[in-house]
Amino acid sequence: MAAPRITLYTTPACPQCRQAKHYLQRMGLRFQESDIHNSSRAKKAFARLGARGVPVIIVGEARIDGFDRKRLDSLLKS
Repeated sequence: MAAPRITLYTTPACPQCRQAKHYLQRMGLRFQESDIHNSSRAKKAFARLGARGVPVIIVGEARIDGFDRKRLDSLLKS
């Protein structure tokens, strides 16, 4: 079974974003980081999500607002 596509919406000053990024890296998972502060494309995609803050983690079709490690682990196992 293929690993799900993971997208991580971040900003440089966000401590939870750094935690999420480091966690995914420690798990050895490939993910796309989209910095909404430095990329207009990422900012537009983030706006389409209707999200109100970062990080936003997209795992396949599922979405997590904030860094919720238990929920992230659950999505990654399913």
